[in-house]
Formats: sequence, C-alpha cells, structure tokens
Amino acid sequence: MKKLLFLILVSLLNNTVEAQTRGIRIGYIDMEYILQNVPDYTEANNQLELKAQKWKQEIEAKRTEINELKEALKNERVLLTKELIEEKEEEIAFLENELLEYQQKRFGPNGDLVVQKAVLVKPIQDQVFTAVQDIAEVRKYDFILDKSSDLTVLFAAKRYDISDQVIRSLTRASKREQMSKKELKALEEKERKEDFVDDNPALAERKRILEERKAQRDSIAEARKLATEAKKKEFEDRRAKLLEEKAAKKSGTVSDKPKSEESSSEKENSETTPSPKDKAAEARQKAAEARQKAIDDRKREIEERKQKILADREAARKAKEEKDKEKQNENNN
Repeated sequence: MKKLLFLILVSLLNNTVEAQTRGIRIGYIDMEYILQNVPDYTEANNQLELKAQKWKQEIEAKRTEINELKEALKNERVLLTKELIEEKEEEIAFLENELLEYQQKRFGPNGDLVVQKAVLVKPIQDQVFTAVQDIAEVRKYDFILDKSSDLTVLFAAKRYDISDQVIRSLTRASKREQMSKKELKALEEKERKEDFVDDNPALAERKRILEERKAQRDSIAEARKLATEAKKKEFEDRRAKLLEEKAAKKSGTVSDKPKSEESSSEKENSETTPSPKDKAAEARQKAAEARQKAIDDRKREIEERKQKILADREAARKAKEEKDKEKQNENNN
C-alpha cells in the first residue's frame, strides 16, 4: 500500500514539473478568415448573396411603385374628390406597410437572410470545432480562442494563429479521397513540414521571404515571355506582309490604289461600321427617349383629363346659370 501511494505521488510530481517546465500554451483562430477560405461555405454564401440581391431588387421595385403613386396623387390632388384622395392615400399606406413587412421578413433580426446564414454556417462551425480539438490535443494547447468572436483581443501575435492549420485540416479529407497512396504520403509529409514551420516563427518568416522572391522571379519571367511572343508575332506579321506583296507583284495583281486612298477607304469603313461602344450609347439613348416619351404621354394624359374636368365644370356652371335665369323669369312673370 505504501509503495502504491509512493508511485502516485511521484507521478503527480512529474506532471506538475512538466506543466511548469513547458508553460501554458495558448492559440487562437479567426473564424471569419476560416469561413472565407472554405470552398463549400464560399459557394453557398455566394448563392445566398444572389438571393439577397434578388430580394433587394424586389424591395426597390415596390418602393419605386409607391413613389410613383405618391407623385401621381400629388399632381392630381386638385382634380380629385375628397373620397378619391382618401382612397388613394389608403392604398399607398397599405403598400408601405406591405413593403415594411416584406423587409422585416427578408432582412429583419429573424428574417430569411439571418436564418439561412445561420443554417449555412452551422455545419462548418462544427467541423472547425472538431478540427480545433484535434489540433489542441496533438499540439498540447491549453487554450484556443476565437479572435472574431465577442471576446475583446487587444493584441495577438501571428505565431499563435492556427487558422491555416484548421483550414488544412478541413480540406484534407476531400483531397485524400482523390489521391493515390503515393500522393497521400507526399501530402502528409508536406503537411508535417508546414505544421513544423507554423510552430517556428523564424522558419515561417524565411519561407515567406523565399515565396515572395519566387513570385517576383516568376513575374519577371512571365513579362519577358510576353515581350518575346509580341516581338515574334510582330516579325511574323511583317514577314507575311512582305511575302504577300512579293507574290502580288509577281502575279501582277498589285493594287493601283495609292496607300492614302486605301487608308481613307479603311477609315470610311470603320466610320460606317458602328463599334460596340456606339451601339451601347445608341441603346442608352433609345431607352432614355422611351422613358421621356412615357413621361410626356403621362403628362399629356393628365392635362387632357384636367381640361375635360374643367370643361365639364364650365358646362355645369353655364347650365346652372341658365336654369337660374329661367327660374327668375318665371318668378317675374
């Protein structure tokens, strides 16, 4: 019994010394950064954004309709009776309430956008939590925080950020399903080196500098390649033109047109053929003319209605005057 107690005490003492020797390990993740770099979430989020844009367009169309009704009522108010004015104001109020309810349904605190985004994020968050627990167990982390949460983080050194490790852990499974054993072994070796670099800030900085230099060399090589291809194409075009002129002279089919006339004819052809930019401008002009025509037709219709109402009032007034005059004549007689 004494021997067993002695072994337990020794084990506890060893664990305490180990914890004090290595110190407390703390890491953190950035959930927003992880979600932006997970392909499944990005694709689903793009589809949700398309839905949100469609909802916004519907809201804008309803708002435009309400504004048009308000403007029409403002222009016709002097011509309408009190009952018609009240009826139109009730219709506008109903449409405004309907628009407000639709906005709340789509973009409110419990609206479709918030609910669908929560449904979209939940599976990814579960995968992230599982990956974080695995990394914490393997790397012996005592605490892992979320930098993008409500927790206030005034400063966090980059070397404690394990977000990239979590992303690699999430994408690892899908990659392994499509790889052979040899490719899988090479991937595991690469990931082991990357994890080692993540734990060593000096190696990580050195790797970053090497990658920047490589990217710079690649950009210079690409620029040289493009310049070489451009020169080669220019040389081939010039050679083809010389061969064509030589063949034309040999066959006697050289054009008698001076170069100035050819250039002027080419210019005329370019002027007569409208460019895409001109077509777009013409389409915009036609759309503007159509809108202006619709506005003019609406104004003309309102003016005609106004003249008709005034004519009816004038006719009613004259009829009333004639009736009063006849009644007065009868009374005089």
